[in-house]
Amino acid sequence: MNDGIQETPAENLVQSSPCLQGERVAFTGTLASMTHQRAYQVVEEHGGTATQSASRQTTMLVVGEEGWPLDPDGQPSQKLQQMTAWQQEGLPARIVKESDWLHLLGLNQRREEIKRLYTPAMLSQLLKIPVSLIRAWQRQGLVTAVRHVFRLPYFDFQEVAQVRRLSELMSDGISRRELEKGLGKLLEIFPEMECSLTQLDLLERDAHLVYRDQNGLVEATRGQRLFDFEPAAAEHETDEVTVSVPYPDAEQDRQHWSVDDWYIEGCRHLERGDSDDAAEAFRLCLMARPGDSEINFLLAEALYRSENPYGALERYYSAVELDHNYIEAWTQLGCLHAELDQPDAALEALKIALSLHPDYPDAHYHSAEILSQLGRNDEAVPHWKEYLDHDNRGPWAETARQRLTEAGSYEGSSETDSDSE
Repeated sequence: MNDGIQETPAENLVQSSPCLQGERVAFTGTLASMTHQRAYQVVEEHGGTATQSASRQTTMLVVGEEGWPLDPDGQPSQKLQQMTAWQQEGLPARIVKESDWLHLLGLNQRREEIKRLYTPAMLSQLLKIPVSLIRAWQRQGLVTAVRHVFRLPYFDFQEVAQVRRLSELMSDGISRRELEKGLGKLLEIFPEMECSLTQLDLLERDAHLVYRDQNGLVEATRGQRLFDFEPAAAEHETDEVTVSVPYPDAEQDRQHWSVDDWYIEGCRHLERGDSDDAAEAFRLCLMARPGDSEINFLLAEALYRSENPYGALERYYSAVELDHNYIEAWTQLGCLHAELDQPDAALEALKIALSLHPDYPDAHYHSAEILSQLGRNDEAVPHWKEYLDHDNRGPWAETARQRLTEAGSYEGSSETDSDSE
């Protein structure tokens, strides 16, 4: 991966303190700070021997911190299980987290990279998941914003990556029981990972909650229609803790819905991709709360996905008229104006976002992209550099480095994205 991090030259570190001298080091899981290939090189530079597989001669296993080191069956990786068994036999083998390994090597800037906070849009690019899913996880309590700048949330990368991994495994059919066993083994090694069990509880409840409408059963999170061989009475717990609950769909029930009911309905439709139904739900919310900036913002999101960009534009403007500090709405306005080939209006909206939050990475990225497309590279360069101060890992960072290289303004190494073993 291209990181551009200025670190102490490896040869100087080796001469002063070959901290891995005599160590045989293997890696498991996805590293958050570098590729496995680069990690092998770092081990050699610091006096150790890097190995792709673990053996009884392995003295250190480094556990990657992007998500959980869980295999497709929901169990800890084979390397991790094998090293744990050898430890129990009394072999001098250490299991260390990636961040602790980086600290041992004195690569604290890379260690800080793992601990950085990211906006939903940045995480969407890094983890290849929709922004709407991150927002849904936040509403469900699966992830918690570490800080807010006005309404803009910043999340811990690892927490979101961990939820993504658990969600992937559950979607692949791994049972709660198997996942709990796998996480239990990890907790024996890293007790601080206990929060994962709470995440698993919330994911399982949401993944197995279904509702019944006039056409049968629907899975609550993704809106997927299910086969329904049972009468309309509520089902009871099974081994997989699947619960069927009545869902107020009849017209007489909806007539008594509160604004909060319609808000939740709109969010659910938006998360499932039912943008027209989401827009209708948010409009009904606004009949009672016309001055709610967040509902206007969500309605704009739904209208945009319904291929109504001008309708979305008006609702984004309504959001910032009601709350001038709505940074995400200003950024969306910038992106939408750019998409509609209105670069001046786009740059003005992004300029306002940056006046509210000068360190806002998303606004720097989009400003740089628009300026580059206009051939105003000298103006784009500071925005690209500012973005790289906040992100060195994802595809946006790769674009920033490429643009800076083309402009003759980038000095740094070139590596690919992180991988796993």
